[in-house]
Amino acid sequence: MRRTIINIFWISCVIILSACSKKSNQEDKKVFNINLDQNVTSLDPAFARNQNAIWMINQIFNGLVQVDSALNTIPCLATTWQVSPNNLTYTFNLRTDVYFQDDPLFKNGKGRKMVASDFVYSFNRLIDPKVASSGGWIFSDKVKDRHSFKALNDSTFQITLLKPFPAFMKLLAAQYCSVVPKEVVEHYGKDFRNHPVGTGPFKFKYWKEDEILVLLKNEHYWEKEGAAQLPYLDAVKVTFISDKQSAFMNFIKKDLDFFNSVDGSYRDDILTKSGKMTTKYKDKFQLIKSPYLCTEYVGILVDPSKNLVKNSPLRFKKVRQAINYAIDRQKLIKYLRNSVGTPATNGFIPKGMPGFDSIKVKGYNYNPVLSANLLTEAGYPNGKGMPAVTLSTSTTYKDLIEFIQGELSAIGMNVKVDVSPSASLRDMMSKNEVNFFRGSWIADYPDGENYLSVFYSKNRVPYGPNYTGYFNDEFDRLFEQSYYESNDQKRFELYHKMDNMVMEHSSVVPILYDQGVIMLQNNISGYPSNALSLMILKKVKKK
Repeated sequence: MRRTIINIFWISCVIILSACSKKSNQEDKKVFNINLDQNVTSLDPAFARNQNAIWMINQIFNGLVQVDSALNTIPCLATTWQVSPNNLTYTFNLRTDVYFQDDPLFKNGKGRKMVASDFVYSFNRLIDPKVASSGGWIFSDKVKDRHSFKALNDSTFQITLLKPFPAFMKLLAAQYCSVVPKEVVEHYGKDFRNHPVGTGPFKFKYWKEDEILVLLKNEHYWEKEGAAQLPYLDAVKVTFISDKQSAFMNFIKKDLDFFNSVDGSYRDDILTKSGKMTTKYKDKFQLIKSPYLCTEYVGILVDPSKNLVKNSPLRFKKVRQAINYAIDRQKLIKYLRNSVGTPATNGFIPKGMPGFDSIKVKGYNYNPVLSANLLTEAGYPNGKGMPAVTLSTSTTYKDLIEFIQGELSAIGMNVKVDVSPSASLRDMMSKNEVNFFRGSWIADYPDGENYLSVFYSKNRVPYGPNYTGYFNDEFDRLFEQSYYESNDQKRFELYHKMDNMVMEHSSVVPILYDQGVIMLQNNISGYPSNALSLMILKKVKKK
């Protein structure tokens, strides 16, 4: 009861601090105010499966490595690492000055030192069926069992893989791979989701689900910027207003320091069709656009063994290529998204991904004449004789799909739009029960392999995300070859070949490479943008 009273008292103090941040007597307290439109599902790294959870977990926890703004892998709790000549064994040298955040479960309530056995425990949680972590895929097909993780001593941690995986270091930067203390996790069990203890820049203080979450500065955080102790902020306060228009008004009133994404309901108010800030808000706040590793696409089921495919005109490659040429992506982005995004004319792997090459990968530009010619060559001049096709989407993307419907109608195709709930559409895609559908692929880790895995035959549904049923022996050979190529440039060349093969076959119609849009008040600095849209607050300053 006493802890509850203390928590309520503290949260009241934080709210007052935030509301009075402009008053001189509170100017030394720096509270970063943000809003999330959905509740955080968990603060346990083993369940870091969506953006809101990832964002908050990243403030509380650390992993072996992290990524910089250019998505390079850099040290975090591991200072250095060595990879064996056969690319199977990774040995990490850990920092010896890192402590878990204070918690009553530690001796005298003081956070204990982080050691290599903590990583053994943390990674074994991910593959433990009893935990049922949503991050089990990180290691499930890459290590033999729990003995694949070893603490050679307190400051040396080792992982042994079953086969090479060149993107492994980038994968380890995922929030799933954060270190957790065994005694705290074991004590709370499933309730560790709302009693998190990590080594990160902020420590957990209070969470009333769907209403408010408060993180406080970790006074004993190990990381510095030059001589300065991180983090600079004193606290992070999160609210959960689901209505984006209401939340945006709070940002305009300066009740929020940060706002993410430009929603359709107020997009025209903020951005011109060319993507510039409107005169109304010019100089009122900062607006930052940057690549976001997400490809929006239309998928086409091409597996000839499926009844959906056998009688569909989409089974013909020239029809699929005609669809690719028929869409004016630039126009779509300008008028439907106020120029947020880049036309996806260079393959499935998005702009912003290391190795992306707009010259070496050839996609499809808008060419309605060539599109019409291809349709004629396929036996459907001006669409004559072509059966109607149904394009499936969720409500959120109805306007985008109706635009595509109009573009295809212009070349004579009869396209019907079917709108389903997002969960229903995903379920149908995962069972190859939909022939023509809107999809998106967001990077799990910053390596092109993550995107090409969508077309690997062994990832056929229901075992993987090959929703289009694309099967190609040569693609599979190159995909498997890439696992044994440790030289990044040579591996990227293999990626380019595979991406070109997918484009030529046209089982997908890439529409746009997304962009992240964030807004910050003018008194905020030090917020780094990155193509993973990962929130990093440890270097943020508030004047």
